[in-house]
Amino acid sequence: MILRTNVKLNLGLRVLGRRPDGYHDLETLFVPCDAFGDVLEVLPADDFSLEITGPEYRGWSPEDDLVAKAWRLLRDEFGIQAVNARLEKRSPVGAGLGGGSADGAFMLKALNELFGLGLSEDALAARAAHLGSDCAFFAYNRPMFATGRGEILEPFDIDLSGFRFEVVVPEGVSVNTREAYKGVDSYGFSAEKPLKECLQKPIEYWKEEVVNDFERSVFPLYPAIAELKEQMYAKGAVYAAMTGSGSAVFGIFSA
Repeated sequence: MILRTNVKLNLGLRVLGRRPDGYHDLETLFVPCDAFGDVLEVLPADDFSLEITGPEYRGWSPEDDLVAKAWRLLRDEFGIQAVNARLEKRSPVGAGLGGGSADGAFMLKALNELFGLGLSEDALAARAAHLGSDCAFFAYNRPMFATGRGEILEPFDIDLSGFRFEVVVPEGVSVNTREAYKGVDSYGFSAEKPLKECLQKPIEYWKEEVVNDFERSVFPLYPAIAELKEQMYAKGAVYAAMTGSGSAVFGIFSA
């Protein structure tokens, strides 16, 4: 079985406060994006193995990858057999695009189909949430409004068919998520209008109202990311922003 994954973009991201468990409450709109993606191959086997290759592979241990964790999660719950998995990393790492989260969620989908587990999207999302905050979104892989730490999802009706996305990742720039959250902690939490209210307005109003709170702390540290956003607007973007905690920047253009 071969699956081609995709990444996600955040249309707005508000960090609302720090929780007692150390995570942060946030609100964001996840939308799927096919600008980048990985290739995942899964086959039944006698012993589990995961081989990772590709231009974006940075040499981390395959045992620590979310693909391996996804298999162990379902093995422990359902007793599924081992698989041989191959992951070709093409999506940028550390860019806020959720490529690793997609890999974990797509592995759950593959195992669900391969072994006939019969898990619904909601059931897959509940298990994906154990792998990481962004993973649950990829179980649905359609526009979803997220709250909590990003794992509480509800469908969001948005029509962007008249627009195209352009995504750019600055070369050699990777933002540490933990440091990005520390920056938000020091700058203070969002006091803007509710994100849902802003997203329901015509896209021409988003530039002033649909914000990513991480930009306040990330841009001063990484001017190249801020410059990419300005370049998007200079090229005629209707809306542009950093996605997630960075470093990728996207622009939305009239098609």
